[in-house]
Amino acid sequence: MIADDTIHMIHQFSADRDWEQFHAPANMAKSISIEAGELLECFQWSDSPRDNDWEHVYEELADVMIYCIQMADVLGVDPDVIIRDKMAKNAKKYPKGSSEKVQ
Repeated sequence: MIADDTIHMIHQFSADRDWEQFHAPANMAKSISIEAGELLECFQWSDSPRDNDWEHVYEELADVMIYCIQMADVLGVDPDVIIRDKMAKNAKKYPKGSSEKVQ
């Protein structure tokens, strides 16, 4: 889904600015939350973006995704693996054909 050259671009961007020194897991988690808040702010008081500005929504979504990719890198985990593992757990919790959670 996300191309290797895009991931490389993210890594290179941070490396060129010596930002990796700030990429502790706690900092990445904070940054994800902050950017997610900015994404949510696009929809404050409405189900559609303020001023119908979808480009701003896409930019904030990209920021969230960039920080998620960076955090996975800092933690040394493969995003595909942890997503697949979580989806397998979700499938057990929420069986097909039901919106109810299984205890």
